[in-house]
Amino acid sequence: MKLKTREVYGAVIVNIEGQLVGGPNSEIFRRFVGGLLHEGKKRIIVNLRNVPWANSQGVGMLIGALTSAKNAGGELVLSNVTDKIHSILSVTRLLMLFTTFDTVDEAVEYLRDLERTPRTVQGLS
Repeated sequence: MKLKTREVYGAVIVNIEGQLVGGPNSEIFRRFVGGLLHEGKKRIIVNLRNVPWANSQGVGMLIGALTSAKNAGGELVLSNVTDKIHSILSVTRLLMLFTTFDTVDEAVEYLRDLERTPRTVQGLS
């Protein structure tokens, strides 16, 4: 698994190349996302265009990254979800957990809109 990043309008695009199959990759990916969040980069797009396959550990990597981003007050979305990975997320009902986009451009626009729209805290007067 190879990881490459680039930034567009304040969003970090993480391009993954290779299979998401856990093992040593789990720790590498966890630390990678943690480093981004530590640097204050809280709008993350995981581009899955070049990921042909993911097993349960690979899906767990994505869930862990999403959880870390949310806990840090950030947002993590998926783009270019391949048919095989989409099927896995759908069957396991995890598709409801993730915000997904067909393209990186759509994901960037979504995150830009979030940045422009102030979040309100419910229950406070």
